Amino acid sequence: MSQNVPTPGEPRVLIGATGSIAVTNLPAYLTELRAQLGGTYTVLMTHTATTFIPATTVAIFAERVLSGDSPKDWPTDKPSRLAAEHDIVVVLPATAHTLAAAATGAAPNQLTTVLLSVRYPVVFFPSMGAAMWEKPAVRRNIDRIREDGNHVPEPAWHDSLDVSTGARSTHPTMPPPPVVAKIVGGLLSPRQAG
Repeated sequence: MSQNVPTPGEPRVLIGATGSIAVTNLPAYLTELRAQLGGTYTVLMTHTATTFIPATTVAIFAERVLSGDSPKDWPTDKPSRLAAEHDIVVVLPATAHTLAAAATGAAPNQLTTVLLSVRYPVVFFPSMGAAMWEKPAVRRNIDRIREDGNHVPEPAWHDSLDVSTGARSTHPTMPPPPVVAKIVGGLLSPRQAG
């Protein structure tokens, strides 16, 4: 995996991938982001994200993939260095756990430590069960993240089938890739103009 070598003026995007079944769609999002915005992409995967999609698969679509939370890797992948080497952090998907950590300033893993190290806004694209999304605690966490100057776009609602129970349900998840790319591009524009 190569290091980020951006063309001047192109965005340097850090994607935080968390442990949701929605992370299996990450290649489609990376493809669309690159098509619309250009730039370089580093993907920082939580340990749980790698249980849904292998880092080697994600590496086909990004310049660099970091996975695991081993402190032995931190000399080359320090949170402050990762924060400084990028223009935006896009948490895609953002689980209820990651949103809670971001809202409270907790740093249980390398991704949330990076989130505490950036000096620019972060955009979170939630994906979770409908019951979780409606919990007052989750709503408070989202409100807090927004109050802190970060972005949490409203999710898209997706119909799905629970294979184990046969029940159909509707749950909030990431908007389609073109919508996500447009939102990220809109957040990058003011930073690139400045």
